[in-house]
Amino acid sequence: MPDELLYLPEIQLILDREKSKPGALLPILHAIQDAIGFIPDAAVGDIAHALNLSLAEVRGVISFYHDFRTQPPARHTLRLCRAESCQSCGSEALAAQLREQLVLDDHGTSADGAISLRPVYCLGACACSPALELDGQVHARLTPERLRELVNACLEDEAC
Repeated sequence: MPDELLYLPEIQLILDREKSKPGALLPILHAIQDAIGFIPDAAVGDIAHALNLSLAEVRGVISFYHDFRTQPPARHTLRLCRAESCQSCGSEALAAQLREQLVLDDHGTSADGAISLRPVYCLGACACSPALELDGQVHARLTPERLRELVNACLEDEAC
């Protein structure tokens, strides 16, 4: 909690800038996450107060959208495509490999905070299935061996 307090002045600037705009909640949440990487729980009360909303309303929106984070992000984000083309080329087996190697579920973060796993339902690389996006870079025609190499590089904090 004390670390979250470090972000409050920056959050207050965002609130002051955005709160009077119509439909301000989502833009505020996006701006906070873009600025500091996540939405600290300590800021929820300030957001609710600035917009005259209840804590439950703000928390409900944060929890409804999977892209909002309430904890600092992992050092690396791996988004494995789970759409039909990638499924037909083995993405489900790759997903199982990831869950086993990282010991987490499809929306989890490794215990050391190195990798966050997120399913995605199309990366636009259908002709090169299966595909994943790692820190914004698409890797296609993925094999179990290549996936293991990518994950190991991230766990060792090398360039992924």
